[in-house]
Amino acid sequence: MTNLHKLLLIGVLLSGMATCTVQVTIIADQAIRDGDTLVSADETYELGFFSPGSSTNRYLGIWYKNISPQTVVWVANRETPITDSSGVFRLDTNGSLLVIVGSNNTIVWSSINDPRSLAAINPEAELLSSGNLVVRETGQESFIWQSFDYPGDTFLPGMKLGKDLVSGRVRRFMSWKSVDDPSSGQFVFLMNTDGFPQLFGYQGSVPVSRFGPWNGNTFNGMPYPGNSIIADEFVLDDKEVFYRYAVVNSSVISRVHITPDGRVLRLNWKDRTKEWFLYWNGFIDMCSQYALCGKYGRCNPNNLPICSCMEGFEPRNPNEWTASEWSSGCRRKTSLNCPNGDGFRVFKNVKLPDTRRSWYNRSMTLGECAKACENNCSCTAYANINVTMGGSGCLIWLDDLVDVRTVEESQNLYVRMAIADLTISESTSKPSSDDKKRQRIILALSIASSLVMVILILTILYKWGRKKRHLSETPDEPFQTISEDYCMESEDDDTELTSFSLTKISKATNDFADDMKLGEGGFGPVYRGVLDDGREIAVKRLSKSSRQGLNEFKNEVKFIAKLQHRNLVKLLGYCVQGDESNLIYEYMPNKSLDTFIFEKVRSLTLDWSARYRIIHGIARGLLYLHQDSRFKIVHRDLKASNILLDVDLNPKISDFGLARMFREHENEANTNNVVGTLGYISPEYAVDGTFSEKSDVYSFGVLVLEIVSGKKNRGFTRENESDNLLDHAWRLFQEGKARELLSPHMHNSCADSEVLRTIHIGLLCVQHHAKHRPTMSSVVLMFDRNGALPRPKPPAFFVLGGPPNVNLISINDLTMTALEPR
Repeated sequence: MTNLHKLLLIGVLLSGMATCTVQVTIIADQAIRDGDTLVSADETYELGFFSPGSSTNRYLGIWYKNISPQTVVWVANRETPITDSSGVFRLDTNGSLLVIVGSNNTIVWSSINDPRSLAAINPEAELLSSGNLVVRETGQESFIWQSFDYPGDTFLPGMKLGKDLVSGRVRRFMSWKSVDDPSSGQFVFLMNTDGFPQLFGYQGSVPVSRFGPWNGNTFNGMPYPGNSIIADEFVLDDKEVFYRYAVVNSSVISRVHITPDGRVLRLNWKDRTKEWFLYWNGFIDMCSQYALCGKYGRCNPNNLPICSCMEGFEPRNPNEWTASEWSSGCRRKTSLNCPNGDGFRVFKNVKLPDTRRSWYNRSMTLGECAKACENNCSCTAYANINVTMGGSGCLIWLDDLVDVRTVEESQNLYVRMAIADLTISESTSKPSSDDKKRQRIILALSIASSLVMVILILTILYKWGRKKRHLSETPDEPFQTISEDYCMESEDDDTELTSFSLTKISKATNDFADDMKLGEGGFGPVYRGVLDDGREIAVKRLSKSSRQGLNEFKNEVKFIAKLQHRNLVKLLGYCVQGDESNLIYEYMPNKSLDTFIFEKVRSLTLDWSARYRIIHGIARGLLYLHQDSRFKIVHRDLKASNILLDVDLNPKISDFGLARMFREHENEANTNNVVGTLGYISPEYAVDGTFSEKSDVYSFGVLVLEIVSGKKNRGFTRENESDNLLDHAWRLFQEGKARELLSPHMHNSCADSEVLRTIHIGLLCVQHHAKHRPTMSSVVLMFDRNGALPRPKPPAFFVLGGPPNVNLISINDLTMTALEPR
């Protein structure tokens, strides 16, 4: 081919590229087949057929074009999947959208149920840059039909969440059934327009969460209200009521998403890290549960118990209240005396009660509102509607007050009270002379009661001090108070841990119900529980067939009771009764690390900075065990499932059943009973039964490489290779490609130097010989400083098949091992 021919060919190709355009609209009878897509003009959104999760079913949906993994924001045929690739999407001549199955021309979804979609003469459909799929007359601005009227599980900027008061159309969003099934799930989030509008989350027909009412800035009680990136809008008029938001900075991608388990999340896309960042979670604590404390109850997540009666009220059923069953709520201590004179108590910094039984006027002043409530004996409370510009509007409650909680917002609620339940300064109405006399008597009794209480407290403190001095003179016998037959409800003198009765633990866990189970470990299941005082706990129930006996159980109590560090799990107590043995821990809402890094969807929520912080925290926890605690302790079972994560994703090392305490100047020990988990056990421990702090260092190194890669050491496979994760990491390091070990979704979320240094440190920790591995103090310094690192020697690769004479005990994929050394 001559140079002239080459130039001509290049010219033709460039000409073809210049005339290529992205398809953003379709006209009547034009089809989008499975494999074809429609793209918004700015190429933010894409419409086509897709399969969710691990499903092979096909759905027509809209997703972000340039975000990976695929994030779907709307689904057309969510209830009627297509089982093959024969699906066709087209616009009918009358303006209705159709999804049909090609093999038999069956319509599986259409917009024909919307009367407006039949009014077109020359229709066109377009995917807008907002993600809204619209149908309109060609050349016209108004829409005949739009997908924004039918949200799925995602609430996008510009969408309306609310109700059209003229047509009755309700715009709400509903969860998927699962990540593999976009059909309607159990949870729905909507604007409830009974009384003054507010936001509700429902599971089926049962309310499970509530935000509201709108106070001029945000929905009252909503966590993390707004920022400079998001502009909120609330509209309430004769035609419609709705909430929507806009993104101030067009470069920011934001969405509100309801998950299959009912969580409402605001997620912002971080382009630098290529991942979704959780901005706020609608369910932040137990007080987020609707009406947890019943009528006239007040929820405060910082108190124990979290429920209390509002001032002037008392439990309706004291026995249930004592048992942490608060749904019966509270009642007035003194009956109202309307219209002969009541007062109002002001409650500050509260989430306003449910407004479904309320009346409002948006122009009244607070004084006018107070008068209106005072003159209406059905009025139980009042408040301003709008808190901006000094406050305005009147909101009056006409029923019992439900779903009140403490919040950090400056909005006041004025509750009608009997004069007897008010102090003089709290009453906003004028009491009679008899009322004043009654208040003086109450005040005198209150002062006398306070004096008696002070004397009682001083007496208790004096006796406690004498007991403390006596205890300090007794010898150290850690387990003398643990009975193998019965656990009393008392404090253990040595461990300072509570001994719980089996009755109390059974009650807290609903008799160890399956729906309270958090997981299954090698020594038995772990359950979530709620104590009478509202505290959430995790109960480790020793299996009767477990290899962990009473000695290991006591071992765990002994070690954790004496250890205090922010990166170690806190043990609250224990129970031994008959053949039942239980450990009671602080509850970790995010469960264990393995549920994040090894789970396909959840791993995407853990960005590099969070993983790096977790690695750091684990290192500091191990350093405390090896060097800074009262005793040198080797954990012997460090692994991802034994790292628990608190609400802020801070790591806490747990499960000390196999831990070993070393005496002063003792550096290593030998055993004939090697225990631990394959993939994390150091070679010298597995083969010779020798363990030391370097055994934990090895396990830590494996854990580092797993956190970086998101892959398990055991069971790791790579196409055309039979190596394990350590071998794979070593090969990449040798070839100068260590960064390829990083989980793909984080490739653009971190500094290369930080990732490479972390992998380097991980490889130093898994070197074959213990003497070559660094101590944890050195590891922490390596992370904290930027100095040169020694070149690692090859890791031990034997873990692929395991050493000889290995006996495995596998429980729910958590493999505990008992190894017989050579």
